[in-house]
Amino acid sequence: MTHRRWYTPWLLVGPAVLWLAVFNLWPTANTVVLSLTDARPLGGGHFTGLANFRRALTDEQLVDALVNSIVYLVVCLPLLTLLPLLLALLVERKLPGITAFRTAFYTPVIASAVVVALIWGWVLDDRGLVNGLAQELGAITRPVPFLTDRWLLLLSAIGLTVWKGLGYYMVIYLSALGNVGRELHEAAAVDGASVLRRFWHVTLPGVRSTMLLVSVLISVSALRVFSELYVLSDGTGGPGGRDMSVVMLIQMYSRGFTGHLGYASALSLLLLAVTVGPMLLLLRFDRRAAR
Repeated sequence: MTHRRWYTPWLLVGPAVLWLAVFNLWPTANTVVLSLTDARPLGGGHFTGLANFRRALTDEQLVDALVNSIVYLVVCLPLLTLLPLLLALLVERKLPGITAFRTAFYTPVIASAVVVALIWGWVLDDRGLVNGLAQELGAITRPVPFLTDRWLLLLSAIGLTVWKGLGYYMVIYLSALGNVGRELHEAAAVDGASVLRRFWHVTLPGVRSTMLLVSVLISVSALRVFSELYVLSDGTGGPGGRDMSVVMLIQMYSRGFTGHLGYASALSLLLLAVTVGPMLLLLRFDRRAAR
């Protein structure tokens, strides 16, 4: 007969709990503490209460960064929720050579975000491929400032994010479409339902939970965007820093000569609140749709 010792379960879950405490709970608690101080990289800092949060409410740079992040989210969310689904519907069919198409769409996913952003930077530069071809064809007389105009830079980064994320979310949808009963499509077709009606009444309900998951993943990624804007703007956040996302602003305040760790921590907590908001809305929307 095997004798179970009381500490056996703790030995099994102990490493996971230790990992969670060291790499998740402790940094979170430390961020909360730092947000209430004026800490610098080379100084301990003093308790300042809610001064960092009051400063954030009047920070014009934060407002610009927040607007950029929200625009990023509002544009990326519908594009990266619907386009991969349509793409998955196209490539799920077993046709000759379809594997090559799936591989082509998935290739950007495994490429480094920095490398992809560098390539896009070369393509969209004033002397890059796009402006060069457009000038050769006579479509424009001077280069389009894709990387030096606030909104064009933002749209360029959004295009990069959508292009790179299509394959990733397409694979998620492919696995979800495999669980949608083919007999339901066949029964609907026998009843005379058009392709659009079958998509609306059979496919969409079958992948609704996956769409929710994808939406949450996109929301978190969009609000935490950094590499795309950082590389495309050559690390400056664009002219005057008005193209920075909230994450870029946090990075700027938390390192280098700026080094306002306390203020950067307060911004991190505000970003957390902004990130949780869309997720709660999506969950509420899903619950209503399920009724």
